[in-house]
Amino acid sequence: METGKNHINYEDRLNRVTEYIYDHLDDDIDLYRLAEIACLSPYHWHRIYAAIRGETIANTVKRVRLHRAAGYIAQTSMRVEDVAKRSGYPNLQSFNRIFKSVYGMPPVQYRKRGSHTQFHPLSSIEGATKMYDMKIENLPSMQVSTVDHKGSYMQISKGFEQLMGWLGARALINNDTRMFGIFYDDVELVPQQILRSKAAATILKEFPVEDPVQHTEPSRVYRRVQNLRELEHEQSKSIFP
Repeated sequence: METGKNHINYEDRLNRVTEYIYDHLDDDIDLYRLAEIACLSPYHWHRIYAAIRGETIANTVKRVRLHRAAGYIAQTSMRVEDVAKRSGYPNLQSFNRIFKSVYGMPPVQYRKRGSHTQFHPLSSIEGATKMYDMKIENLPSMQVSTVDHKGSYMQISKGFEQLMGWLGARALINNDTRMFGIFYDDVELVPQQILRSKAAATILKEFPVEDPVQHTEPSRVYRRVQNLRELEHEQSKSIFP
């Protein structure tokens, strides 16, 4: 059984693998090649990865590719058939089934009505005729650990991979841990490549951190946005200064 100290020692190796996966999603990712990058035997590598990350490396690759596929569907006009093929699915039926099981609706419907549409102006959403309901709740201040992300908000998953891997290696995740994204910039005013956000997770107490993880001290009131369109009205009231 691997100890928490050993998990920390493996962290750099896992991060190298995560970087490789994100940089080679269009390639045939060979699991033995990932073991080489981690400098571990294939058997030992699979066991260590699953123990620290809570899933097999094969499931990580599938999950990240599916998340990227959702980004293609949300942000481009790429045909669903082409998205499925690029994501490694043998046929459209398999892709539709898996996509719906994760995102709650098939890809074609997600393109029109998925949660990402709430980032766009109403005039750009087909059939939109009214403003969304909005709600702000004042919650107690909370301490969080974060990893910075720059670029498309749809690609913040890479930040979560780094954050949860770092916390998991130190046994700092429990049933009370809450994960959420912090989005600073208005997508209608700021170029996508420089959008600022953070992958965040609540913590019960402070502990020493090192790059890329940092502690973020919220302001006195944390504003939970019920609908993402409210971000357009909240930019001047940044949740985290």
